[in-house]
Amino acid sequence: MIPPTPADPATPPPYTVRVAEEPGDREACFAVRKQVFVAEQGVPEDIEYDAYDAVALHVLAVREDGAPLGTGRLLYGESAAERTGGDPSVGALGRLAVLPDARGLGIGVALVRAIEDAARARGLTAVDLHAQTHALGFYERLGYEAYGPEYLEAGIPHRAMRRAL
Repeated sequence: MIPPTPADPATPPPYTVRVAEEPGDREACFAVRKQVFVAEQGVPEDIEYDAYDAVALHVLAVREDGAPLGTGRLLYGESAAERTGGDPSVGALGRLAVLPDARGLGIGVALVRAIEDAARARGLTAVDLHAQTHALGFYERLGYEAYGPEYLEAGIPHRAMRRAL
């Protein structure tokens, strides 16, 4: 498990982040995405889940009792080529989602850092992502820089961003 960094080091956070490898983890990731992207944001379910889910590295944030709180995924190698301009040294962070009642606990930051750690472990030199424009500030605080024009993805305004590892 990847321990998140709490605001106060003396107080352990009420969750852990791990690579989604245990039985039921992938389904928990999909359930979080369904609640956030499909139910909350109105993304059509048939485009939320894609062929990349089968080859992606998924991370999952869970409470002490195992209840899922958030998720994200990393595409790398050939599966990331379409999202990163074909550069095999760049991974693609995506599908980052935190349940509404778990926001503000640092889970999003912990998920991004876990994905970056996984990217480094695979020898990647940078991570790209497609950020919803309302989340640009969040990613900028984590060291990502926007590039290119704004565009629509699933009917939601986005910007491409990258962070060198």
